Amino acid sequence: MPTLIAAPAVVEAAGNKPKRIEEFVGRVNSGHTAVSVARMTSPDGWREPGQRPDFDEVTVVLRGMLQVEYAGGTLEVRAGQAVVTSAGEWVRYSTPEPGGAEYLAVCMPAFSPSTVHRDG
Repeated sequence: MPTLIAAPAVVEAAGNKPKRIEEFVGRVNSGHTAVSVARMTSPDGWREPGQRPDFDEVTVVLRGMLQVEYAGGTLEVRAGQAVVTSAGEWVRYSTPEPGGAEYLAVCMPAFSPSTVHRDG
């Protein structure tokens, strides 16, 4: 039988400014460990510490621009575009442009604070 996810769980975000994370599927809201799906709403000027997660992440930008720094450079991912990062790869996300950004993040296996490995 299909399972309705009636509402997301709001979870705490890392970074220099408040960012809204709404987890629809994942460890917190549905108990799934294989995948997590969350909608992120980040203000302009938001940035988080670099990280080297134990999960693959697919990010689809719905509005604005998400900047993705990686060991070899920087990508600007704009509305209608997506980026895929691999487990073990160092990345740092930010939303430097006016208006911030809204995006969906799909992590496999599911996101966990203990497996994101943020920079100190």
